[in-house]
Order: sequence, then C-alpha cells, then structure tokens
Amino acid sequence: MVSSALAQRIRQLPDRPGIYIFQDAEARPLYVGKASSLRKRTATYLSGQHEARIGAMLREAVDVEVVVTDTAAEALLLENNWIKNRRPRYNILLRDDKTYPYVKLTLEDYPRVAFTRRIRRDGAEYFGPYLPGGLARRAIKLVQKLFEIRVCRIDIDGSLPRPCLYHDMRRCLGPCVDGLTTKAAYDQAVVAARLFLAGRNDELLKTLRQEMAAQADSLQFERAAQIRDLIHGIESVTQQQKLSSVRGEDVDVYGVQATGGDAAICALVMRGGQVLDRRELFWEGRQEVSKELVLSEMLPQIYQRTTFIPREIHLPFPIEGQGTLAEWLSERKGERVYIRLPSRGPKAQRVALAQKNAALAHRRRFRTDSGGGQRAAQALQEHLGLPEVPLRIEGFDVATLHGSETVASLVVWEQGRMKKSEYRSFNIRNQEKADDLASIRQAVERRYRRRLDELGAMPDLILIDGGRGQLNAALSALVELGVEETSVVALAKVNEELYLPDRPEAVRLPRRDAGLRLLQQLRDEAHRFALSRHRKRRSKTSLASELDGIPGIGPRRRKLLLRQFGSVGQLRTAPRDELVKALGPVLGGRVFDQLSDETGRSEG
Repeated sequence: MVSSALAQRIRQLPDRPGIYIFQDAEARPLYVGKASSLRKRTATYLSGQHEARIGAMLREAVDVEVVVTDTAAEALLLENNWIKNRRPRYNILLRDDKTYPYVKLTLEDYPRVAFTRRIRRDGAEYFGPYLPGGLARRAIKLVQKLFEIRVCRIDIDGSLPRPCLYHDMRRCLGPCVDGLTTKAAYDQAVVAARLFLAGRNDELLKTLRQEMAAQADSLQFERAAQIRDLIHGIESVTQQQKLSSVRGEDVDVYGVQATGGDAAICALVMRGGQVLDRRELFWEGRQEVSKELVLSEMLPQIYQRTTFIPREIHLPFPIEGQGTLAEWLSERKGERVYIRLPSRGPKAQRVALAQKNAALAHRRRFRTDSGGGQRAAQALQEHLGLPEVPLRIEGFDVATLHGSETVASLVVWEQGRMKKSEYRSFNIRNQEKADDLASIRQAVERRYRRRLDELGAMPDLILIDGGRGQLNAALSALVELGVEETSVVALAKVNEELYLPDRPEAVRLPRRDAGLRLLQQLRDEAHRFALSRHRKRRSKTSLASELDGIPGIGPRRRKLLLRQFGSVGQLRTAPRDELVKALGPVLGGRVFDQLSDETGRSEG
C-alpha cells in the first residue's frame, strides 16, 4: 500500500515528538498527524489494516515531512494550526451549525469592543464564547464602565467638536474629540480591558495597584483615586464570578454518533452546575470513520478557538492522545484539566444523554431515520402514481437578484439520505434579465444532457421548486433531450401545492404527510444551496469589479482577498495596515487608495 521510497523515508524519521505531513506528488498536504514519537507513530502506516479514509490517503501519498517539537503538547497545538490553515483533504474538519457570541476587540488605532457571532482573520482579538449569549453584551457594558473603551464605529481623528453621551456617562474616554484623552491613556485602558476579557484579573489587579501607588507617590491623587475605583469595580466583578462558580461544575459533556462516513457530535455545556447550552458539530465524509477518531481530532479544534476551558471534560469512551490533550488543555487554562470517562452515577447519565442527543442530531442532519425515508418514498409513489418507489430524487431551485448572477442549484436524495457530495450548481448563461422559467429550463437541460452522456441513467423523480410554469419549463428541456419516462413534480411554496404533468389541477397533501415532508425537505435544501452559491458568486463578481483596473490584482489575488476578508464590505472597511500585510506595501497601499477614493473613507 505504501511505496518503497515512502517506507524508507518513514524509517528515517526521528524518535522525537512532532507532527508528520503526508504529501501527494505535487507536495500538497493530504493528512497531518501528531506523535509523541514520529518514527513509531508513522511506522504504524506501513503494515496492518487501515480504515478506508486512511487507506485512500496512503495510496496518494508519495512523501512525508515532519516538524519536530519539544513536547507532545506542542505537537498537538502545531497539528491543530496546520489543519486549520492548510485544510488537508483527509483530516477531519468539523462544521458547527450554531454560531456563538464573542466579544471582539478590534485592530485599530483606537480599538473598540463589539458583539459578534463570527470570527474572522482580521487581526482583531476575540473573547468567548459566552453562554448564554446575554453574558457577551454584559461583558461589553462592563468594559465600557470599567475601562471606558469606545463601542462606536466612527473614524477617530480627534476632529469632532464635542463627544457623545457615552463620554458624559463616563463610558468612553472620548478619543473622537481632541484634548479629552491621549493615545497613551487610551492604549493603557485597552491593555487593561484585554486582561479583563481574557479572565486574567489577578494579573490586572496587581498591575493596577502598582500604578495606583506610583501615581500617589508622584502626587497625582486624582488619577490614583480613579485607579482605586477601577480596582474596586474589578474586585466586585471577580467576587461575583467566584460566587457563581462554586455552586456547581464547569464541565463539557460529549456524545458522538458516526455511521456511513458521516459523524455528529453533541456537547452539553455545563456552567455552574447547570446545562446552559447544547452544541452540535458535524463531519461529512466519504469513508467510514470511527467515533474515537472523530473525537480525538475534533476536541483540539474546539478548544483552540475558545478562550474558556472547563475544569472537566467527560467522554463516552477513551480516545487516542488523551493524556497529551489533557496536558495541552491544562497549559492553556493555567490549571489542571481532567478528561474523565464516567461509568456510573449522574455523570454517566449526562454522558448517556449527550450520546442520545448526538444520535438525534445525526438522524436529523443526515436523514438516516430508521425506515422514515422508505415510508416517505412509498407515500410519494402512491400520491404521484409513480411506477415504483423512488430511490433517487433530484431537486432544482434558482437564486437571483434582479437578474444578476443567476445560479441554479441541484440537490440529491438517495435511499433515505441527502448526498451532499453530488450537489451541483449552474451559473445561468446568456440571460440579461431575471427569468426563472428560462433558468430552470437551462439547468435541467445541462444537468441531464451530461448525465445521459456519462451514465445513461435518470433519477426516479425530479422535483422543481415552483408552480405550473416552472414544471413546464423543466418538461420542455427533457423533451428536447428525448427523455419522456422520468417523473417530474413541482412544489409551490404558496399553499404547498404539487403540480403534475398529467393533472390539470394542483394536488394538496395533508400537512403531516411523510411524502410531502420529504419533498419540502428537498425543496428547502435546494433553496439553501442556491442562495449560498449565489452569495458566493456575487461576492466574487463584486470584488472583481471593485478591483478592476488595479495593476497587480488578478484572479488569484482577488481570491486571496475574498478568503482573508470574507466579503467586499469587509475589504472596503479594512485598514491600510491589513491590506499591506496581505499584499505588500506597494500593492496593499494601491488597493487601499483605490477603495478609499470610491468610498470616501480616510485612514483616520
């Protein structure tokens, strides 16, 4: 399975902690792993049976590179960073379907605090997540009250004639008005706020007490009194936090369900002895993967992007590298973190509950409900008069904005589950104005012309989002291709009516009918997929038009900018130093000047 050259390379690896990176013929990373001993760990790939995913990776691998570290905990952190930044094909990358509240400290000359649910690579600092979400807004108010950090989005140049109400309320130092504060004083407040948000209150209080003494010694009694009041405020908040934490446990409880190459993870988030939230994460793969491997690769990814680490983590079974993970988490938290495997009592009952929730999440996401899909398909056969039970259904929808960048989507349901690997999208061509009927006709024609050429097979049922007009547009495309035997149905959002080719009147099914709910699931999924592709295409096109004509900006750099800044709006508001960091001093300055001319912004 492994080439002789790769095997020889593995045998020469050092007996040291670190990470190993399997690469393909073009030196692209396929898989990144960590090891206490690089030589011993990689030697396990030379023999024995491997799961399908690892076997496929080894067939592609031609080389392995390593990065040596001093400890296994350092290797775990390095592995996590590589997976996050390089996104190797065969590593498990989980997607969180829920966004969590964070407090953001922006990267500006005069940083501000903001509430956000999305972490971006914009140089800002993010603190959280806060559970429940109201704690994030409370943290922002505390930062305003204690440190007088601004929350406004205006450009700060000191030119305003008077400050806003926040300054009068002593919730902002007022950097927008010249003379109210100094850059040094504001920066000092930001440093203190950063320590406070990171939970480093002991360090913060020590620094503040030293500064208060220094101000008193230099006879700056007014400033010393301000610092004294600040210390009292922080001590009050800290005491409240301690009182709330001693009433119960801070624990994350995990359950996992993995079947058919897909995995769902459920985390019950306990704070102060109460379950405050349930977090769900998913992995959609193409090969079978074990529950143990999912958890071992998922946990470092979760705790690298959060600033709060609980004292205990409860798992349903042991995982590889459990001791190294506990050591790494302890280093990050600054105190001992325990990974436990409860076997009896209330803790074991909570793990069982997390397992049950993971199974439900897996069933809901991947639609593997025991027999439910089969019953829905049988109901559709009866309602629609199909010759046989549909095993494969393909659904279409269209997304557009005033005829701009129209995109059609195709989603696939097969034998009880959605097949995301077979989803497709179509950029609608030669269309100057919005025309849903022409768009549906083009998408259906392009889809099945190619499918007939490649496979010579059609789905058992085609679902079109829309009414009689959309149905006829799809039928005309199929007639042009010489396809007449495939069943087609349209589902209109208004009154959830079904339109069939051979029935003049719309068909209405009971709201709770299993067949109707299956069609609604496909219709909604096609709509979601079409919107996501449409937004992505609009962002790319908008970015291209914004940067059109700037020397040195081509498709590759446009893609880089979109990936780094997330959207055209974020790029327009990005500070000069961020653009310089991404593109270099000359090109970054050129892009900043171009966008500044278009938006009228200044460097502030």
